[in-house]
Amino acid sequence: MAGALIRFNALPKQQIGLVAPIFTTKSRTNTNSAAPPQVTAPPPQTKTVFGPLADQDRIFTNLYGRHDWRLKGALKRGDWYKTKEIVQKGADWIINEIKASGLRGRGGAGFPSGMKWSFMNKPSDGRPKYLVVNADEGEPGTCKDREIMRHDPHKLVEGCLIAGKAMGAQAAYIYIRGEFYNEASNMQLAICEAYQAGLIGKNACGSGYDFDVFMHRGAGAYICGEETALIESLEGKQGKPRLKPPFPADVGVF
Repeated sequence: MAGALIRFNALPKQQIGLVAPIFTTKSRTNTNSAAPPQVTAPPPQTKTVFGPLADQDRIFTNLYGRHDWRLKGALKRGDWYKTKEIVQKGADWIINEIKASGLRGRGGAGFPSGMKWSFMNKPSDGRPKYLVVNADEGEPGTCKDREIMRHDPHKLVEGCLIAGKAMGAQAAYIYIRGEFYNEASNMQLAICEAYQAGLIGKNACGSGYDFDVFMHRGAGAYICGEETALIESLEGKQGKPRLKPPFPADVGVF
């Protein structure tokens, strides 16, 4: 920089007068012609903080028994809405939706439900497939399942149909604790209503898929809350746990 100043000062005055306006004009030109900076909108923020869950019943909307639990009332609350379309979308679509939802088991291990369902969705080897619903709620102080069966039984029947389609099952067996008399009565009535309305059974919901739902009452054995002991009891045997493997997804009921 110092050398440049020396060479500039060494120029004759006439040349300095010619060079200086050029520098001045150029600087003015650059200043005047500079385009205003482009202002771009910031990318939308990704929501990473979620507040506490709202105290609102979104799925089971009649847990407190304030509404009609029969089919007429269930239809008003959105049960069986577009169930035909869901069934006709096929097993792969249903399982992918369950995986995308992030639904997990509530038994403590938090196993992804979509993955568990996919274990059953494999080519048939000729053996029939059945869906077994563990409603043998025997833990002391636990009453979530009985409230669903008592006040929202059609949710369970509809869920059996959708889950059964995802697994390629022909029927569902709902195993209810023997002490749940009122719950079993409501559940059986809901199943009968669904049959009469064509929602289950042959050509369930008009989808072309045949699916039956049966209810089985236990005898009050606490051990039958374990899945393999429940299956043994469902088969008419003593409710004793099986050795695993094989797991119920490979060797289940009957």
